[in-house]
Amino acid sequence: MTDRPAVLVTGGAQRIGAAFSRAFAAAGWHVVIHYRSSGAEAAALAEELPSAETIQADLAEDGTPDALARGLADRLEDWRCLVNSAAVFKPDDVTGLDAATFDTAMTVNARAPAMLAQSYLAHARARAGRRVIQVTDQKLANPNPDFFSYTMSKHALGATIRMLAMGAARNEDRVYGLAPGAILPSHDQSEEEAERSHLLNLRRRRTTPQDVAETAVMLAQGDLASGQTVFVDSGQHLLSQPRDVIYLEREGMP
Repeated sequence: MTDRPAVLVTGGAQRIGAAFSRAFAAAGWHVVIHYRSSGAEAAALAEELPSAETIQADLAEDGTPDALARGLADRLEDWRCLVNSAAVFKPDDVTGLDAATFDTAMTVNARAPAMLAQSYLAHARARAGRRVIQVTDQKLANPNPDFFSYTMSKHALGATIRMLAMGAARNEDRVYGLAPGAILPSHDQSEEEAERSHLLNLRRRRTTPQDVAETAVMLAQGDLASGQTVFVDSGQHLLSQPRDVIYLEREGMP
């Protein structure tokens, strides 16, 4: 077994999850790359990292988050960090909640990371304080009516951060929120649309996946007060945007 501290990154094979995996690996961590159906991508990513493994699990299934955490806790001697980044992002409307979209969003984006964090904090062994990083969204501070169920699920996840910090963690542990802004093409966006829409923030710059991932490593290795949320969004959360940036860009709004 490696002497490196270990991190589990859920949804760690693609998109922002892959950026987390690469950033922790570059900082000297052993990376456990979780995936649900992206096995080929997870295996390819693990091959390029100096110390990594893959693990498959459908976190929406009853009992799976706890089983995953218990299994890793049994064999990882220094499981120092959990990054809950797996998520679904599907549209529904503020005037007509779609029940199936809501159920999936709440299960994957809120219930699964809450239960995984609970089991991690109950069972994981580590040689120093443990860290939970719940990946939320700048929409917590800058909500809009689009992606209604998704946004509710991220608010639910955000509520776990201080509660877990207060009641489930030891004194040396930390529980954090990490709230990205728009960083990658989402939903039905083209890359060209994303390039324009992702400038709709205070700094008029595109926040990168690396910006977010490097912040996660900083949180995992530092000692910020537990229960805090860090926004990495070039100031987007300080605005009051009437719609998701996908639609603001298409409507020509500044």
